[in-house]
This record gives sequence, C-alpha cells and structure tokens, in this order.
Amino acid sequence: MSQSPRHTSRRTRPEVIGEAIKEYIARHGLGPGDRLPQESHLVEVLDASKGTIREALRGLAAQGLIQTRTGPGGGAFICEVSDDRAMELLGNYFFFRPPTIHDIYEVRKQLQPAMVESLQGRLDDAAFQRLEAVMAYYTHPPASLEEERTQRIKELEFHLVLVDYCPNPLLALMCRFMIRLLMSLTTCQRIYEQPYPELRQRGYHFQRRLLDALRDNAWDEARRITAEHMQAAQALMEAREATLDKAFFRADATDGDSPSREYLALRDFSASDRFVPHHSDHGYEPTG
Repeated sequence: MSQSPRHTSRRTRPEVIGEAIKEYIARHGLGPGDRLPQESHLVEVLDASKGTIREALRGLAAQGLIQTRTGPGGGAFICEVSDDRAMELLGNYFFFRPPTIHDIYEVRKQLQPAMVESLQGRLDDAAFQRLEAVMAYYTHPPASLEEERTQRIKELEFHLVLVDYCPNPLLALMCRFMIRLLMSLTTCQRIYEQPYPELRQRGYHFQRRLLDALRDNAWDEARRITAEHMQAAQALMEAREATLDKAFFRADATDGDSPSREYLALRDFSASDRFVPHHSDHGYEPTG
C-alpha cells in the first residue's frame, strides 16, 4: 500500500516577508533596540502592499521578536524574546499533548546533572546568596497549605536560579522549560496543594548537600547529588500522583473548586448545538 505524502503547509506571503526581515536582521547584525526600516521602505523594497507588510510585522511581534511604537520616533524595533515568552510558545506546542510527570523527570534526569556541571567557575558570592535566600522559604515546616504550596514553588525556583548561571543557552532553555512545566502542570498543582512533608524534607536535604558541594568545587559530587535528587523527586512525585488519582476517582463530583464562570459559559455554548464538529478545512461550521 502506498503511503500518502506528508502534508506540508505552504507559507503565506506575510510569512515569507517575515522570514526575509529576520534574515535582514541577522545579516546586518542588528540587535535589541535597533529599528527596522520604515514601513514605506519595506513596501518598496519587498514589493508588497502595506497590509501585507503590517501583517508580517504583526507576526514577528507575536513571536516576540519586534515591538512597534507609535508617535514621533516610532516604528518597528527589535527586541529580545523574553524567557516568559519563550516558555509560552513552547507551552503552546504541548497544549494538546501535555507531558506527564514521568516524561518530565526522564528528561530532567539527563539534563539537570549536565547543567550543574556546566556551572564550574560561574558561581560567585552573589549567586550563593540568591540560592540561600530561596531556600530560606522552606527550611521549616509550613504553617498552612498555602505556605506549603509556596514552598514547593520555591524549591523549583532554586533550580531556576542555578539555570541563570548556565553558560549553554540551549541547555539552560531546556532545563528552565522542564521546571516551568512542573510549576504549571495541573497534576503537579494538585500535588502541591496537598500536605506532603516528605517532599519538602527530601528536597531541602538534597539542595543543602548540593550547595555544600558547589561551594567546595566538588563537581563530581555535585553531579552525583543532582542525579540522586532527580531520581528521588521522580519517585516521590509519581507515587503522590498515583495516590491522588485514586482519591480523585473516589471523590464526589462536587468536591474541589467550582468551575470558573468563563468555563461554564463555554460549556453551555458548546452544549447549545449551535456549532457541531465538521471534518473540513474550516474546522467548525454552523448547523443552521
């Protein structure tokens, strides 16, 4: 049986122009704060309408590569994509196929020790002060569930601080994204909202040992501690996930937080039969 050719989307004219502008930026060595040529110049050089140029610029702005300013001295200016924007775009990729806790830790077990090893010679007194300041949030048992959740987030922020000193931008991005996933994943949030003293105790213990090794420049030891930490954290998180899943299926449907007003509005709209799924290039079509 012959296989159908892989579908490839054809780029639109604004997308082609957007790529040309990015190539222009790279070839001319432009950086954050530099201004792109005026719209009239782009229209003339690229032989495109104003509408097409503006759509291309909107696409670059959506990617976080430029920002437009109005008024005197305005125009399109190059800007550096922020970490938050990069995380948002990566998160969109996984919107319909979110990774599991197991998936995340399988990657973290490979990347986190390598990231820690890359920090040789890059941690100064200010870096250690930042790490100690974060750890101060969870040196003690929490007084409330809200404080416990804050402690979980701060434990993850400890690793984000380390990532800030990683000299490899690709490794840093991948490690940072794994940590952000743990902060935002619904399953993880459910875990963080429940009492779980062992998670704090084990996390603090590993991080204290890691800080001591980093201060002593014991890099083999630091890598080993990090690997152990990732393995232990995975086991604890997966065990807790299994426990909460069982409790979730036993719970009454009215337990927990009520759905948001916005969600209920969307649900009611979908249930009204005003729109039904239609397998076409247009997605959803009116029923009449």
